[in-house]
This record gives sequence, C-alpha cells and structure tokens, in this order.
Amino acid sequence: MNKEDMDAEVKARIVKERVAFPQLKNLWKSKQLSTNIKVRIFNTNVKAVLLHGTETWRTTTTTIKKVQVFINSCLCKILNIHWPDTISNSLSWERTNQHQAKD
Repeated sequence: MNKEDMDAEVKARIVKERVAFPQLKNLWKSKQLSTNIKVRIFNTNVKAVLLHGTETWRTTTTTIKKVQVFINSCLCKILNIHWPDTISNSLSWERTNQHQAKD
C-alpha cells in the first residue's frame, strides 16, 4: 500500500469510528458503568475496528499521530472531560490504562 492509499485508509477508518463512537453516547455518559467497563467497550467496539490490520501498514509519524489524536479525544469523552477543561494525554492514558500508539 503506497502512502496515498495509506492516508486514505486511515482517514476513512477515523471517519467511520467518528460516526460509531457517538452512537454509544449513552454508554459513555452512564453513571452506572465504571470507567474500566467503558474503556473495555471502547477497546472492543471502536479501537479494535480502527486498528484492525494495522500491523501490515507502513506507518508514518503523521499516520500514528492522526490515530492517536482520535483515540485521545475518545478517552477524554469517556472520562467526561470537555473543553475548556483539559487533561494531559499521559494522565488520560494512565486513568484508562491505555498506551500511546507507537511506530
């Protein structure tokens, strides 16, 4: 897969997951579910689809950054942190037991 195809694939997957993520809005806002359960649902229903097959991609720093920005945005919503409130990426990863996307 060349760079243009890769960029298009990443963009398409992020768009697809940007549509899917809000459909679970009631889950993300639920007070009955723990953050741990919400993150597990996110990992299996959003992140897994987004990252499926990525081990075969020729990743670039730009590609990884785009994916990480989307994941970070989702984690903030799961943690109920909305603009103008902020949280560092490392703290959101720690609170959700997630890891930064790597090359």
